[in-house]
Amino acid sequence: MQLLRRKIDAFLEDWKSRADRMPLIIKGARQIGKTESIRYFAHRNYKNIIEINFVLQKRFKTIFDSGFEPDTIIRGISLLDPSLEFTAGETLIFFDEMQECPNCATSLKFFKQDGRYDVICSGSLMGINYHQIESNSVGYKEDYEMHSMDFEEFLWAKGYKDGQISELFEAMLETKPLSEVEMSVMFEAFGEYVVIGGMPAIVNSFVTNKNYSGTLKMQRQILLDYEEDITKYAVGLDQAKVLNVYRKIPAFLGRDNKKFQISKVAHGARNRDYVGTVDWLDNAGIVNVCHCMEQPSLPLGGNYDPNNYKLYFRDTGLLVGSLDEEVQEDLRYNKNFNTYKGALYENVIADMLVKQGYKLYYYKNKKGTLEMDFFVRDVDSLVPVEVKAGNNSTPSLNKLIEKDEFSDVKYGIKLGRSNIGFNGKFYTFPYFMTFMLKKWLKER
Repeated sequence: MQLLRRKIDAFLEDWKSRADRMPLIIKGARQIGKTESIRYFAHRNYKNIIEINFVLQKRFKTIFDSGFEPDTIIRGISLLDPSLEFTAGETLIFFDEMQECPNCATSLKFFKQDGRYDVICSGSLMGINYHQIESNSVGYKEDYEMHSMDFEEFLWAKGYKDGQISELFEAMLETKPLSEVEMSVMFEAFGEYVVIGGMPAIVNSFVTNKNYSGTLKMQRQILLDYEEDITKYAVGLDQAKVLNVYRKIPAFLGRDNKKFQISKVAHGARNRDYVGTVDWLDNAGIVNVCHCMEQPSLPLGGNYDPNNYKLYFRDTGLLVGSLDEEVQEDLRYNKNFNTYKGALYENVIADMLVKQGYKLYYYKNKKGTLEMDFFVRDVDSLVPVEVKAGNNSTPSLNKLIEKDEFSDVKYGIKLGRSNIGFNGKFYTFPYFMTFMLKKWLKER
């Protein structure tokens, strides 16, 4: 597998440059490239690398049995593998699959106080449960949540350069329409990204083979792996209920309103019986939860109904992998992205927003006469974001901007198969530019 450039690469280099750096915990869903990125960074920056995988090397779980002092831990590691070398200032200790040995997090405080060795821990969000950890070293560690590849990383994988991406952003800032060639090429790449998603192994297969061969099989295997992990790690919950919710996500996204309803997950299902299931899937890095706002007004975080939400897959490639054969052929051969009632577009935009650090919110009034797909914000206003699968009209977007009752809304954004533009009320951007939205809102 060729090495793929990731955004965490720059983060890790910055972390290493800080004199006061703390031990690092890198969390994320399975198979998003955590281990490969850490290894790449380690080999570029350290003379000695001590990599311990608590799944593959279970015997190393005993290194914390005698306490958490670095010298005690290092003595334990050296007894198990005397070939390893520890040189102060030149050694990285990498604890991988930390969810299998929660005690390793307790040691971080002591490694920070000792200061001789850098430490990075990595683990699946599915298995990391801080309630199991004796002491999670609050104040002595830094957390970083990693995601599957975003669209910019996908463009890097295809060979696009930073300068080319910067030109797209400059056009966005200047509200300057892209050329026909730019639109055609970027929409082609975006269509590929929608179908295969951002799982590194799948992206690597696609860019290496230059076709979709084998990618669907890989997507479906990851979905099965996630199911297996749910049965392994969903401790304290009814695992069958967690699986029920997980498996029903595509069905709800295929409906017109896409709202997720526990009462329709299984016969006789009630909200009180499913408490914690959606939160677990969210915390495990499997789904993105989009809450319905009580009113389209600020603040976003304190203005939503916790029982009214949509669920999206964290990676749109996994949504694609969950669909039936007919939809697969329609997507891969006919490139019909309007299939599935616009769910693919909504799912990929939701994921692109989350990968920029946004939480997800939508709005639909009780009469169903006003609805909006997503909301973001700038410094002083609420910004509605409409995702259009076609070129039909946008009455809800216009109402939110024009009506005095929605005073926090000054302008809006429409995402679709359209070029860059501004009509005095809302900006229009092609879907593929969504990954630059947060940066645009800061610099516009």
